[in-house]
Amino acid sequence: MNYQPINFIEKFSLFQEQWKPKVIAELNNYQFKIAKIKGDFIWHSHSDTDEAFIVIRGKLRIDFRDGAVIIDQGEMFIVPKGVEHKPYAEKEVQLMLIEPEGVKNTGDEAANKITAENNIWI
Repeated sequence: MNYQPINFIEKFSLFQEQWKPKVIAELNNYQFKIAKIKGDFIWHSHSDTDEAFIVIRGKLRIDFRDGAVIIDQGEMFIVPKGVEHKPYAEKEVQLMLIEPEGVKNTGDEAANKITAENNIWI
């Protein structure tokens, strides 16, 4: 058993890629992923799962077809399953995602150049 806490600052310092979530822990079949994001993502949804966004640093906007939510540093928001959404960050945001193992960052959309590889641990 490893009795060391997971340090977010240390983990974020280990990568520079944007929109490529990295796994830092698992709880049952859920993964805790961190990511750096900046700019616009694509419209997508996850038909089988909710998605939790926790902003560690920065300010994130998530657009919906009928509105938007702003999530500030230290806040979280859960996008319900099946709801189409598009994250956006004017400046770099460091965030944590909590979702079941194997969830694609592009959701139900066909895999493409921005679909991140799953299960990349740091």
